[in-house]
Amino acid sequence: MSNDPNESSMPRGKWSGATPFWTCQADPRFTYCLYVPSNLSNETPIFVCVHGSFRVAESYRDRLWQFAEEVGCVLLCPLFPCGVDGPEDTESYKFVYWSTIRYDEVLLAMVKEVAGKLKIDETRFALFGYSGGGQFAHRFFYGHAKHLSAVSIGAPGSVTLLDAEKSWHVGTKGLDGIVGAVDLEVLRSVPVQMVIGDADLDPEEVISKPGSPHFVDGINDSGGNRVERIAALADSFRRNGICVEVATVPGVAHDGFEVLGPVKTFIRNVIQSRTHAGKAS
Repeated sequence: MSNDPNESSMPRGKWSGATPFWTCQADPRFTYCLYVPSNLSNETPIFVCVHGSFRVAESYRDRLWQFAEEVGCVLLCPLFPCGVDGPEDTESYKFVYWSTIRYDEVLLAMVKEVAGKLKIDETRFALFGYSGGGQFAHRFFYGHAKHLSAVSIGAPGSVTLLDAEKSWHVGTKGLDGIVGAVDLEVLRSVPVQMVIGDADLDPEEVISKPGSPHFVDGINDSGGNRVERIAALADSFRRNGICVEVATVPGVAHDGFEVLGPVKTFIRNVIQSRTHAGKAS
């Protein structure tokens, strides 16, 4: 149960308001919950929010439902559980293009399923992820920018720099053999935000050690904490001609709920600009 004081007033339904968790029909190992706004139409956009390591998908939904109602978007919160790639697996979804599971394809299937049920457009959606979800968001962006209207990348502990000279997943060398060539022109067309608290400085939470299933040489070269790593990621984007809005929240350590203010402003602006562009055309 969320501690959000507004949760008690949240409308609930099967395919309206706050929904239960639904099994993804393309892969029943994964589920998602939604918030469907009252002004739903066939032009309502989708906003995907990807959880971090503790998998609090429903808590993000409960904190963002009023935003979704206000701006008129369907909020989709996937749940990627632990243990999918083995009994000790907690990390695989963060790397998106995992050896045994294509998490990118799972998310695209969820979006397609929701769009079909609600009769809305699945062509492009906004994506936000925090912590482990921030890892997911920027790696998904590399392979699927054409599906995104915007991406907000929150405090990833591990980053993949946009650097074709460094091997995956330190850089993007080798990603073309998994998902196709990284299309810089498409990446440049997507609004990008990075968001982090300025006190998110704990090195113990980000340093990968040899023996970890996701350790590769060079993985720690991008910085000793999340602030340094997101700065390195932003720099790699800018070197490749991608405009990045970096939002730093004062006094906040590693807390995804405390950075939602700038995320909502960013996503609201993207949705409103798309709406105005649609009306103008």
